[in-house]
Amino acid sequence: MLADFEGGDISQEGGLLLLREVDRQLGLLDEAGRILPDERIAGRVTHDQRSMVKQRVFAIAQGWEDLNDHERLRHDPLLQSASDQMEVLASAPTLCRMEGRANRTTAIELNKLLVKKFIESFEKAPEEIVLDFDATDDVVHGRQEGRFFHGYYDHYCFLPLYVFCGSQPLLAWLRPSNIDAARGAWLALRWLVEEVRRVWPEVRMVWRADSGFCRWRMLRWSEANNVDYIVGLARNARLAALSEELSRRAADIYESTGSKAREFDWIEYGAGSWDRSRRVIAKVEHTEKGTNPRYVVTSLSGEAQQLYDEVYCARGDMENRIKEQQLGLFADRTSCHRWWPNQLRLMFSTLAYVLIDTLRRKALKGTDLARAQATRIRLELLKIGAVVLKNTRRIVVHLSSGWPRRDIFAAAHAALYCDSS
Repeated sequence: MLADFEGGDISQEGGLLLLREVDRQLGLLDEAGRILPDERIAGRVTHDQRSMVKQRVFAIAQGWEDLNDHERLRHDPLLQSASDQMEVLASAPTLCRMEGRANRTTAIELNKLLVKKFIESFEKAPEEIVLDFDATDDVVHGRQEGRFFHGYYDHYCFLPLYVFCGSQPLLAWLRPSNIDAARGAWLALRWLVEEVRRVWPEVRMVWRADSGFCRWRMLRWSEANNVDYIVGLARNARLAALSEELSRRAADIYESTGSKAREFDWIEYGAGSWDRSRRVIAKVEHTEKGTNPRYVVTSLSGEAQQLYDEVYCARGDMENRIKEQQLGLFADRTSCHRWWPNQLRLMFSTLAYVLIDTLRRKALKGTDLARAQATRIRLELLKIGAVVLKNTRRIVVHLSSGWPRRDIFAAAHAALYCDSS
């Protein structure tokens, strides 16, 4: 058996046919390309900004995280087509210079674009939206700008802030790690409330987060602006005293049944630094390992266990979304020396996530990929061998006849094109 690399216009990126249509309907990458500053002289430009943004984001979605990959990838016929080019795409140095033009305004406007596309994804105003806040560690790649050691994570890292609503991202903001985890969250909340209510003035808004975001000034602002919250509260001696009877009750149930006991109740609590006391859900779990209390402060009304189990604990899905973006879409590939190019790379990853998530929500409903993460969708749906035939009038793509997911691909393709007609 002989092998060479003389096959001509053959691509393994057949899934770009789906992602290109998703982007065409969203108008996402065209708008992102217009946001980036471009001071190049128009008559001397070979690769326009829009095509470079598409080249970069589509490549990330297809599993190519490194700029060096583009030295060969720029010749791929399907990536060229998805990037609206019929010739060789931008080189790695050209893409690197594009990233170097990023600045603070770029970051703000790209995050505004996320919110805009989130709002446009609804046919009518929802009755309620829930905003999930969380931070994560992003390990640094050497002596970069904003590099600090984080004691909890025990390594040098950045500390990006994310906000999601369900599976859709509304904010991805890179931060240094020498700050409180809640730093900037209040500003982000206020901005998101203003942006959403400008379009949906009557929508009910709730934000939730773990105890790292429990700051009384943020709670007070929410109460003053008709925004509900459900936020974890770090345990302390005073909370333990207030929930002592609940702990005793859980221990008695465990002793009598030999099975794990979970008890819930409402308590009133206000730290000495707070402006006033607030209602707190106390949850006590007792097992063979002893008592394990948890506390959640909230402005919501209802049955304590239902609010804890069904509303507060649902925020754990956001951690899956962050993990999906970091592991599957390379959000942690922030290896530039300078700060704002790294923020741009975080945004490129987030834009790629929007494409994958939109494909999942709009075209994969009812399939076994409807809840799959990006890595599985890429493996089973996007990495398809294809022969590309080009002439002056059109491009014809012949996908692999033996592809095991051809039925799902055909259904997703039909769903996207039916939706656009």
